[in-house]
Amino acid sequence: MASSIIKRIRRKKPVDWIRFLVVWGCTIITIAVLLYLVIFVLVRGVPHITPSLFSLEYTVENQSLFPALVTTLIMIGIILLIAVPLGVFTAIYLVEYAKRGSKLVRMVRMTAETLAGIPSIVFGLFGYIFFANWLGWGKSILTGCFTLAIMILPLIMRTTEESLKSIPDAYREGSFSLGAGKLRTVFRVTLPSALPGVFAGIILAVGRIVGETAALIFTIGSVIKIPENLFSQGRTLALHVYQLASQGHYRNEAYATAVILLIVIFGINALSTFIERRFKQKTQ
Repeated sequence: MASSIIKRIRRKKPVDWIRFLVVWGCTIITIAVLLYLVIFVLVRGVPHITPSLFSLEYTVENQSLFPALVTTLIMIGIILLIAVPLGVFTAIYLVEYAKRGSKLVRMVRMTAETLAGIPSIVFGLFGYIFFANWLGWGKSILTGCFTLAIMILPLIMRTTEESLKSIPDAYREGSFSLGAGKLRTVFRVTLPSALPGVFAGIILAVGRIVGETAALIFTIGSVIKIPENLFSQGRTLALHVYQLASQGHYRNEAYATAVILLIVIFGINALSTFIERRFKQKTQ
């Protein structure tokens, strides 16, 4: 065994060694940077996590993050409720129903790729002009939710589309040969097989929702309290970190809030992974 491994190593050309070193070097650098960022935030923030940060009401004395945490969770649920069905069903139409190579498919894909590259501040300006002013919603939770839903829609749509395209046509043909219709094939064969990719897109979308600040400055306001309804103003955790850090007097509280933000992101990713595994077990 050892001799065979040594022979394989000796057979490698200099170009292969360069590729090997570049790949492993980039991997190590990426992991090191991520670990450094996480450890830096934990070291600076954990010592300043106190019970007062979880008070029900925000005051100048406690700098509570609890209202921002509640607002963040509410917005995640509403945004996913809006964007996931639209993105998934659009991808299903483009892959399963639309003619391959049609002008409509090319136009939708080009539009989605263009929207995915637009800076978030532009989405914020659009949300402020269209939802807040033209529709009269003002700066509110609802305005922020619809703005971020539009922002993550191309991400969910493209990831779902690529997942559906990766499913072999033999799956569809086998379902048709057993007498299943188009709709039943999509929802009982194709879509369950593509769920890992769909959940990957949702996880990426949630990460963008939780970490977004620029678009929310124009749409959600900066009031730090538990929202009474969808037309109330609010502040998410990321926006709360930004506001605390920009004031200059609450850097320690900003780092402590950043630690809670990391925990929230990790918990959402873990929950998404658990749901994905349960779906796999049911479909197998």
